[in-house]
Amino acid sequence: MNIEQFQTMLSGKGISLSQQQLDQYETYYQTLVEWNEKMNLTAITEKNEVYLKHFYDSITAAFYFDFQQPLRVCDVGAGAGFPSIPLKIAFPDLHITIVDSLNKRITFLEHLGKVLQLKNVQFIHDRAETFGQKKEHRESYDVVTARAVAKMSVLSELCLPLVKLSGTFIAMKAASANEELEAAKKAISVLGGSLQSVHSFRLPLEESERNILIIKKEKKTPKKYPRKPGTPNKTPIE
Repeated sequence: MNIEQFQTMLSGKGISLSQQQLDQYETYYQTLVEWNEKMNLTAITEKNEVYLKHFYDSITAAFYFDFQQPLRVCDVGAGAGFPSIPLKIAFPDLHITIVDSLNKRITFLEHLGKVLQLKNVQFIHDRAETFGQKKEHRESYDVVTARAVAKMSVLSELCLPLVKLSGTFIAMKAASANEELEAAKKAISVLGGSLQSVHSFRLPLEESERNILIIKKEKKTPKKYPRKPGTPNKTPIE
């Protein structure tokens, strides 16, 4: 996906980008590739692929959810900043918090935030399990996002405790989302969530499957969740 296709396809979805925003994506790409030589941030470094599989793919969440308002968004396990930084560039009013367990990724993101001149972003080095038990973050976000972090039963325990009542958890998945969702039904319910919608589509040009799962927070999450670091992964709620 070249830059013109990126701009045109987003425009077709009602997302128009200014020259400044396009410049920010270009700076993001250059910074990502430069830092990727020092640390492993992504296996995808070819420009057209980064624009399609990282930037465009991240923004697809906005095809099914309205990000055009000053929402508080927490991105769990964002790695090199996906999906929240591409969304932040497209929708500058968002307030973004990224939590990631690897400090070197946080160092990259802090640098990225500076070079992109992003406002209302914070990057926190923490495990999602401990982060979700902290008073100042627990049940305080309008939206929590996660892209390709863990299977749905585990991911729900990492993310739903951070979503405020009547807020939204958006899980971005590749294939096998339906099987994961089936296995995660109990976890979603126990943690206070309710599946609102599933949107399945194929990425343009290369046609790989994508699924966006939108879960509403309907009840408070019981205090014991999330459990200690590593526990959700070892013994998911089933």
